[in-house]
Amino acid sequence: MRKLLKPKVLGDVSRDRAGGRNWTAFSTLSARLNLDEAKVVRIPFTKVARAAIYTLAGAFLVFGSVSAPTFFTRASGDATTSTASSSNPTAERTALEAQLQQLQAQIDQYQGQIQSYQSQGKTLNGQIASLNAKIASLNLQIQATNLTIQQLNTQIASTEAQIGVTQADIASKKAAMGQLVEALYRSDQNSLLEIFLKNPRLSDFWNETQNILLLQSNLRATVQQVTDLQTQLQSQEQDFQASKADAASAVAYQQAQAQEVAGTKSQKTQLLVATKGQESKYQALLTQTQATAAQIRNRIFQLLGGGQLSFEDAYQYAKLASGATGIDPAFILAILDRESALGQNVGQCSYKTAMSPSNIPIFLQITAALNLDPNTMMVSCPNADGAYGGAMGPAQFVPSTWQLYAPGISKVTGDNPPSPWNNADAFVATGLYLKDGMVGCKAIYSATIDQERCTAAKYYAGGRWKNYLWTYGQAVVSRAQSFDADIQTITTSS
Repeated sequence: MRKLLKPKVLGDVSRDRAGGRNWTAFSTLSARLNLDEAKVVRIPFTKVARAAIYTLAGAFLVFGSVSAPTFFTRASGDATTSTASSSNPTAERTALEAQLQQLQAQIDQYQGQIQSYQSQGKTLNGQIASLNAKIASLNLQIQATNLTIQQLNTQIASTEAQIGVTQADIASKKAAMGQLVEALYRSDQNSLLEIFLKNPRLSDFWNETQNILLLQSNLRATVQQVTDLQTQLQSQEQDFQASKADAASAVAYQQAQAQEVAGTKSQKTQLLVATKGQESKYQALLTQTQATAAQIRNRIFQLLGGGQLSFEDAYQYAKLASGATGIDPAFILAILDRESALGQNVGQCSYKTAMSPSNIPIFLQITAALNLDPNTMMVSCPNADGAYGGAMGPAQFVPSTWQLYAPGISKVTGDNPPSPWNNADAFVATGLYLKDGMVGCKAIYSATIDQERCTAAKYYAGGRWKNYLWTYGQAVVSRAQSFDADIQTITTSS
């Protein structure tokens, strides 16, 4: 008994016919193409279409393969190809990275000088030297950020070009599909008997049937190629939007760095004017302006998720997380502090409009387990370039990441299930995530400050962390140094 073949509808197949009129292969016809691997027993053919079929089959075999264009991966930011491609990384990228490494060494040297001056005690000359070192370090950070922006602009232009190549490949393959579909439809108008009668020699009959099978096979291959190209195009477009967001963020940080340089210079000028270069006046001014432990304990600590704590309470949560992970409490506080992210818009959007579709079911599971109304639990908003938001609570974890760390959080806090909106759970989650990120950074950098800068950038940007070393990463390191001084003040007075 003959196997019954179920027809499959092939959508999105069209071409422009002569005269510019748009025509769709399935506009008036029912689906009649079998795209299964099984061979078709009944294959009609007409003498009129024979020449067209030979031509199309030969052309497709010679010219039909797809050469996949180069594209950037989100995990590494490096150029990759599915076939042989140009050298990777490019000479320009290599040169920029070498310059960044040189700047990093100089910046770290100045950071060491600043810490040395601070450890020597507060004197007027030491403070002036510390401010000069800070100004020099900030100017170098601005240069590093500028190099990062150059890298991103190069990457944006390259990705945009690759998108154009992929779109052209998709259009070409769709045109080929339209031609194949039309030729196969024409061949399907006569019965097997009619084909045999028109081709009395067995060799001719066999050749005609094999050509039809070949065309069907090529059509299946083309459909798969178009599907793969569409997936690749989507990935390239996501990379393009991510690079644009990174570049915009780098520009914003560079402006903040320039403002900090101006503020530090102003601080130095005011200090010299107030003291007139006299140490005694500086010591009197220092005593008058130095914050007390009580002031620091009662200072309001802002959280990324929109909440606030006293600095003392925030420090206690950070100590809890530090005890479980080994991450410095000041570093945890800097990550969670609102200012380290330039006050990004968080905790103000509904999951329905901000969250990626893949995270919504997990978000609903989390809120259901906590007996919370998902409609009232605000999450981070999408950015200006359309990238998804959906991060939850002070730690700003997306649902899938929170779900991954939930068991570890419960072991530390005892909360089962843990809540992204609970401060203790959020601080521990941050510590655990930073601990994992620090492992990879220790394999790259030997200095603690470099490791923390790298870890902070990974916390913020994941696989695109190299784009944020001198923006978000450096901002967190600077903030951590400030918090460390505050922690020393409140602990030594206890």
